[in-house]
Amino acid sequence: MSIIDQSGMFTLGDRRVKRLGYGAMQLAGPGVFGPPRDHGAALAVLREAVASGVDHIDTSDFYGPHVTNQIIREALHPYRDDLVIVTKLGARRGTDKSWIPAFSREELTEAVHDNLRNLGLDVLEVVNLRIMFDVHGPAEGSIEAPLTILADLQRQGLVRHVGLSNVTAKQLAEGRGITEIVCVQNQYNLAHRGDDALIDDLARDGIAYVPFFPLGGFTPLQSSTLSDVAARLGATPMQVALAWLLRRSPNILLIPGTSSVGHLRENLAAAGLVLPDDAVKELDLIATSAA
Repeated sequence: MSIIDQSGMFTLGDRRVKRLGYGAMQLAGPGVFGPPRDHGAALAVLREAVASGVDHIDTSDFYGPHVTNQIIREALHPYRDDLVIVTKLGARRGTDKSWIPAFSREELTEAVHDNLRNLGLDVLEVVNLRIMFDVHGPAEGSIEAPLTILADLQRQGLVRHVGLSNVTAKQLAEGRGITEIVCVQNQYNLAHRGDDALIDDLARDGIAYVPFFPLGGFTPLQSSTLSDVAARLGATPMQVALAWLLRRSPNILLIPGTSSVGHLRENLAAAGLVLPDDAVKELDLIATSAA
């Protein structure tokens, strides 16, 4: 049994996956654009993840663009039967590395086929529609038009399950009236807890919540409280941050990203870290002080 088995499991679509997975965004070059600095290291991280028991990989064809999915295919294809690859669409990259909304039927259809081709798949297991009304966070607005297009592609057999990313509770409710939503992927971590109520609602309905930037993303979490708790437990601050998320709710699926095998191993070891109640109480206050 691998250490990440201790993270437990939760349903994603019609598959059961371990709650500690891997996010592939950092396998692309700086700014999630272009090729990685070390192609061999990128392959090694993916192979180490799967060898360590990871069965849930998060990616997108707009990482690179195309780069990350092509590396996943090179490293892991043909894929293990238990491996669930989740991708997302709804954006494209400008030549200046910008993130541009891509919601038209042509753009969404092309994105599905790009993901299929670059990953070497006949069908995409889960596709998250990334809502781009505000690139920095959720913003209200109807998602009916792009989600209806994605649901059409689902009915064509190109997509098995649909999720939503960067959405509000209102948009989630609208989306669930259009097609079944199997997961929500929003920013959430120790210091960024705006989705607390949404997570609890999703848990009651058996829907997975996948926090992106679980370790702070491009600005890693910094907190004296986090560092102090980690020192007491003989763990790294990032391991404590991941362990807190695993404890926060059983429907949370983690996808911490890294381009380093060493950091990958540290992240996966968080599955075996047990947080005492007093540590959890201290950690819960971080969001208050960060507000």
